[in-house]
Amino acid sequence: MSDLELVGLAGSLRSGSHNRALLRACADLLPEHTSLDIVDLEPIPPYNDDLENDEDRPDPVRDLKAKLARADALLIATPEYNHGIPGVLKNALDWASRPAFDSPMAGLPVGMMSASPAKGGAVKAQQHLKLVLLGMVSEVFPHPGVAVGQSGDKFDDDMRLTDETTRDFVRDFLADFVSWVRERSAED
Repeated sequence: MSDLELVGLAGSLRSGSHNRALLRACADLLPEHTSLDIVDLEPIPPYNDDLENDEDRPDPVRDLKAKLARADALLIATPEYNHGIPGVLKNALDWASRPAFDSPMAGLPVGMMSASPAKGGAVKAQQHLKLVLLGMVSEVFPHPGVAVGQSGDKFDDDMRLTDETTRDFVRDFLADFVSWVRERSAED
């Protein structure tokens, strides 16, 4: 079985982000022959179309796009800000989606998840994210996703996912996601 390479994006820059911690937990819960490269969004500057050319594109954007172009799939963990995705995540996706229809996001399989201290687990952010991804012609994993509600109770002080029920659910989600990505690859 060939190895799958996933890229992970956490929609929060906060050092104590449960979404970043959720992605780190995913790295440990992935099926065999699958790796996850979590990309830090902090170095990515605000989107500027004047810089969207091979000569002027900022290096952090070049790196993000190159990683996405090599990736077999993308895994996004997003918090919810005002019923939507954070600006830092939208900004990175805007950079990644250019040029339209010829971007590394076009046709890329994407899985979504979220963590929130609220009971709902940031499901509205996932709905917003799905609209953004469909606009970029990405292939969204047809699954309800992972929404970790009351996330403060699920992670310990070292930001490790310790809730066994949540760990099992995330493990099952990742197994289903990886299986779906492999099936899509076999069809191409």
